Amino acid sequence: MNTAQSVVITGGGTGIGRATAHAFASAGARVLVVGRSEETLAETAAGHDTIVTLAVDITEPDAPESIVDRALGAFGRVDVLVNNAAVGGFGGLADLDPAMVGAQFDTNLLAPVFLTQRALDALAESGGTVVNVGTAGALGLRSWVDNAIYGAGKAALDFLTRSWAVELAPRGIRVVGVAPGVINTGVGVRAGMSQEAYDGFLAHMGSRIPAGRVGTPEDVAWWILQLVRPEARYVNGTVLAVDGALSIT
Repeated sequence: MNTAQSVVITGGGTGIGRATAHAFASAGARVLVVGRSEETLAETAAGHDTIVTLAVDITEPDAPESIVDRALGAFGRVDVLVNNAAVGGFGGLADLDPAMVGAQFDTNLLAPVFLTQRALDALAESGGTVVNVGTAGALGLRSWVDNAIYGAGKAALDFLTRSWAVELAPRGIRVVGVAPGVINTGVGVRAGMSQEAYDGFLAHMGSRIPAGRVGTPEDVAWWILQLVRPEARYVNGTVLAVDGALSIT
């Protein structure tokens, strides 16, 4: 890992974003973690002198400019952009309301579009890489009853990954994706489940996954780190499943 690398990670206050920030920092990179909560971002940065924070709602119109300007001001360049932030919401078609649907698409799809757009010049200058974090639940021809809006947004993000890889290759920018499976990030509790219910869900899913367990945020962070290494420069437009083989069962 080039110690001069500058990395921007959205959703960096918890889960996969936090683990990815720590992985990059441990590899010598300088990292800007972005999220809505100053408290959780501070917890991510604690003990890591090369991690800086920016508390901002990435769905706000001026957020892309604020994020890129903060990274350029702190590091002078942007080598890696990890579009990781996401929100969810369960419900079948009959139960959907515009606010819930809009919040998911705004955060999971539109925010990555406009942040990546704003970062293009900086990424082109560095020959950088965009990593879009999707979900293994939206891969292939699978369905996802009661979570279709979340899955639809992530499937669209995968399509953008493939399309941008071709579009941006002449500018020296790579675009890749990771599709995590069931990862123990605590997201269920943050979404309103009891700890007991969330633990039961993880145990049930762990019994179904060929790997014999649910994943950890560090499982995903390791692959994000590999995908942006110079040795991975021939990998472009790929969406890598990190799910213990669940999506192919």
